[in-house]
Amino acid sequence: MRGGINLISQLTEEEKERGVVTASTGNHGQSIAYAARLFDVRATIVVPERSNPVKMEAIESQGAEILVHGQDFDDARTYCEGLAGEDGRRYISSGDEPLLIAGVGTHALEILETLPDVEVIIVPVGGGSGASGAGLVAKAVNPAIEVIGVQSDAAPAAYLTWKNQAATQSFMRSEAEGLATRAPFMLPQRIMWQHLDDFVLVSDEQLYQAVNLYLEKAKTLAELAGAASLAAALMLKDRLAGKKVALILSGGNISPEKLRECL
Repeated sequence: MRGGINLISQLTEEEKERGVVTASTGNHGQSIAYAARLFDVRATIVVPERSNPVKMEAIESQGAEILVHGQDFDDARTYCEGLAGEDGRRYISSGDEPLLIAGVGTHALEILETLPDVEVIIVPVGGGSGASGAGLVAKAVNPAIEVIGVQSDAAPAAYLTWKNQAATQSFMRSEAEGLATRAPFMLPQRIMWQHLDDFVLVSDEQLYQAVNLYLEKAKTLAELAGAASLAAALMLKDRLAGKKVALILSGGNISPEKLRECL
């Protein structure tokens, strides 16, 4: 909810009166819905078909309206942009928003306050607000901190854009809805080009294994996207040996059905 609170709190009174609309597969939508309720703003969240029911219930519990459109996140995002243009509501991008990135970046600030000698921060990448925020904060405090992004190899658009340093669309076949984008967000990408030291891909199978490991060893529930940082750390374990590493677990909103698949 960090990004949503920081953004909604700084809207103009006119924007608050008009209401907000955004597209999400679930976690960003929860953030905006929560913040909108906090500041008495009408919110509509556009989600793709077959969205995670746990996340949908959480969004509705905050009082936001849900509209279902499209096969995946990018379909929902395109529809959402048109919807905002029709009735004047403030469209909130789930990536290209400076205030959103600044709010999300406070997770890295808290890591550094608690663990000032951290050497590596690993963060999942969907739209890129988490990784770009972590990079901005870590490099401002200590440029020696290594910031690593991670995405599923079944939805590599953000990875390819970072690698090519040019907007690159790709296929989306990942089961991790929080990482499931076909097209990049360019504001967080430009920040990641400057402040991300590395970007790795993991398989969905590795994500499933990381969910299990969080449950077994840490007694912590992670969704597939949230477990991506652990999957990356396991893949990079030789390179990370002896270093103090922080993993950002960006969500625990896994559906019972998906959890059974993991187990």
